[in-house]
Amino acid sequence: MPAVAGSSPAEPSRDCPLCPRLHDFIAEWRHREPAWHNAPVPTFLPPEGRESVRLLVVGLAPGLRGANRTGRPFTGDFAGDLLYRTLKTFGLARGLFEARPDDSLELVGTAITNAVRCVPPENKPVGAEIATCRSFLIPTIESFPRLEAIVTLGAIAHQSTVRALGHRVAALPFVHGAVHETAGATLFPSYHCSRYNTNTGRLTEEMFVGVFARVAEHLAR
Repeated sequence: MPAVAGSSPAEPSRDCPLCPRLHDFIAEWRHREPAWHNAPVPTFLPPEGRESVRLLVVGLAPGLRGANRTGRPFTGDFAGDLLYRTLKTFGLARGLFEARPDDSLELVGTAITNAVRCVPPENKPVGAEIATCRSFLIPTIESFPRLEAIVTLGAIAHQSTVRALGHRVAALPFVHGAVHETAGATLFPSYHCSRYNTNTGRLTEEMFVGVFARVAEHLAR
């Protein structure tokens, strides 16, 4: 089974009430699909735990039939295929990714989380929900003592991460392929690896791999 964070300030409770719209949406899907995870999706950790994490990947939010169903970030929908394939290419994951939480996939020195932990209707969290869930993103980032790099997938995840680090968004703008040095971890923004972005050509696999090539170079220093 994948390593996930336990009960801590970095993880919302299963019935987190802080965002009423998201809480009600999940309640609806618990009724419709009782076998699904249907709860905040915890951070995916390597077997060695938080102390081994040097890279954090921050996505937007769980997909309805992806992580909201399976309980593991980027598992069960298209985005995970590209993300985990790329992580394996650079030795940041190992094992076989079979798009289910009981496969043999393990992360290596890497953790994966979302800026918003609960699935939002139409995959679109509102500003208040993003801000509220930052109360979990901040301690998540702070829980990794060896963190050196953060890949932010999409503008919303990037902006929330910048704010979580205490910086101004204008000072560290979202630009795919940019490298933003900070006093803590270095930021590597990327377009989100969604099916929409890859189908429209906004993000090619070569572009996505290029971001992680720069991350791997940074971690090798």
